[in-house]
Amino acid sequence: MKSIRIGSGAGYSGDRIEPAVELAEQGDIQYLVFECLAERTIAIAQGAKRKDPAKGYDPLLEARMRAVLEPCHSRGIRIVTNMGAANPAAGAAKIREIARSLGLEGLKIAAVSGDDVLETLVSGGHRIEETGAPVAELADRLVSANAYLGAAPLVEALRAGADVVITGRVADPALFLAPQIFEFGWSMEDWDRLGKGTAVGHLLECAGQVTGGYFADPGVKDVAGLARLGFPIAEVAEDGSAVITKVAGSGGAVTTATCKEQLLYEIHDPSAYVTPDVVADFSHVTFAQEGPDRVRVAGASGRKRPDTLKVSVGYLDSYIGEGQISYAGPGAVARGRLALEIVRERLELTGVRATELRFDLIGIDSIHGDALSTAGEQEPYEVRVRVVGRADSMAEAVRIGNEVETLYTNGPASGGGATKSAKEVVAMLSALLPRALAKPAVDHVEA
Repeated sequence: MKSIRIGSGAGYSGDRIEPAVELAEQGDIQYLVFECLAERTIAIAQGAKRKDPAKGYDPLLEARMRAVLEPCHSRGIRIVTNMGAANPAAGAAKIREIARSLGLEGLKIAAVSGDDVLETLVSGGHRIEETGAPVAELADRLVSANAYLGAAPLVEALRAGADVVITGRVADPALFLAPQIFEFGWSMEDWDRLGKGTAVGHLLECAGQVTGGYFADPGVKDVAGLARLGFPIAEVAEDGSAVITKVAGSGGAVTTATCKEQLLYEIHDPSAYVTPDVVADFSHVTFAQEGPDRVRVAGASGRKRPDTLKVSVGYLDSYIGEGQISYAGPGAVARGRLALEIVRERLELTGVRATELRFDLIGIDSIHGDALSTAGEQEPYEVRVRVVGRADSMAEAVRIGNEVETLYTNGPASGGGATKSAKEVVAMLSALLPRALAKPAVDHVEA
């Protein structure tokens, strides 16, 4: 029975690069997949594209491609990635430029577009799922609207011979499902196999999480070699059965426990994991340890895909200003609390218009507040003050950090290491779009 090996080269935009090179050079894989696109990432990328039409792809695209293009090309490994973000065409052009600079001739690159549905969503009078309000009411605060496409256009690109497929917003598991559909000739309505392939994709999509990274908890769930964590490989057979493993000798671990945790990551209902390709059912999935770092996964299934596509709608929500400063030595907590009170009063005296404010002592009450804090049982020798607030303008957000910085000479004794920042807040909402209104397209370039 035919089988393929798929490696996961990244679980998010800023992920490590060396594990992907290790997969390309030592993984004996046929496909290397990079999942690099979060909800806010694509909205931010849309902003970059508006400022420069040649931008809008993942900021680490060039570094990743320079690291893996040659080892993948020489071994016949095909690359699938969503690093195109808001601009797959520009991403493809950059990959071609890199390939030529590396002397790689004949490299075929496919750019998958069609996920940008902003105009369709607004003009069609579609509504925000969370509020019921028309999308158009967000008016000039709208930044982006990208539909989660499925595997179909990626399969089309692979059938056309692409060595590299770069896309924007597609469902994360679809990046891994596409090579399985292409290699095994699965029907796009074979719900059972699509459910199995989606389970494989979900296990691989966060890369190092399933090989023990996110799993590690010292003294409870010890994992060796996290500094050189190996990223996962799926050995997938034509019938949809699969084994999760990693490169021999790399750090981390693949166990039934790491796989169980990853299977349940970011899913609401294990019996109905909704994707553009299939509604996958993970409720009967089983894992069996076949050997060191080898876990067999079985029991996934699926049923008919939904008639609508989920759309992530990005909009400019507000601005956040933040300031931090440290106090150390005897009385550090008391000085930190005094610093917070000074800033609280200064923000009122100077009329800073914030819609939301937090005053935290990091390590004491910055996450759980007073409810679960153990402060007072043991006096910390150092403390970090943080004041953060939300405002309707960048100018007001900047003023929050400024007031923390002035504690250097106007506040409690011996404050040090002050930092401040202010940034836009791009928030996300959701909408549903009839799938027929999204028009995927595949364009090809060659190095």
